[in-house]
Amino acid sequence: MIELKVKTVTVDISGNFSVLLVDTEETKVLPIVIGPLEAHNIAMPIQGVTPPRPMTPDLLKSAIEKLGGIPKKVVITDIRNNTYNAEIHIRQNDQSIVLDSRPSDAIALAVRCDIPIFMNFRLVEFTYDLSDMKF
Repeated sequence: MIELKVKTVTVDISGNFSVLLVDTEETKVLPIVIGPLEAHNIAMPIQGVTPPRPMTPDLLKSAIEKLGGIPKKVVITDIRNNTYNAEIHIRQNDQSIVLDSRPSDAIALAVRCDIPIFMNFRLVEFTYDLSDMKF
């Protein structure tokens, strides 16, 4: 697996949002198209913004923790029909729990819990060279 981190959340001239995930060397970028609410959910904790009421990722984090779980990592696992798939890995007591997730929800949880984001190595073919991207 390749470890990634959120580089930024972008919006193009047509109003389409993407989250850009980069490898630790910041040479490769994996862009994932997301909706505006998902972009907001990812950007808020990165910008240090705390909403007055919990957003859905905050609720998920709280529920996991109240049930004795510890979020450990997020994995972008696959792409099927131009849609990425992800998993949230949780440790509860001596048990490993894996939840199927949309990447945007998993990433929003990861930035709130400060846990690593990974992608399966075979998804490297869907990355771009970061030097080719303009910010």
